[in-house]
Amino acid sequence: MVKTIEPKKVEEKLANSEKLSIIDVRKDEEVAKGMIPGAAHIPLDEIPERFNEIPKDEEHVMVCRSGGRSGKAAQFLQEKGYSVLNMSGGMLEWNGQTEPKK
Repeated sequence: MVKTIEPKKVEEKLANSEKLSIIDVRKDEEVAKGMIPGAAHIPLDEIPERFNEIPKDEEHVMVCRSGGRSGKAAQFLQEKGYSVLNMSGGMLEWNGQTEPKK
């Protein structure tokens, strides 16, 4: 089970100048619309080939649109021995948005 962190808590840590490793796993076109300042971008489908680029001695906050893809990335990395948190609610909550009604 991957631990989660709320977007509000991530914002607080950044506001307090805490060093955070944030990895955004959304697609290029999603990231082009904005991302968390200082976040790295590795699309979810590239994580299996690129995880060696991620330092193993830090804790990482995984981010996507709503928390699903980042959860998969976090699970993968956790199984590889990484310390990871999944940002619950993703960028939808970060931006103060909610899922559109269907």
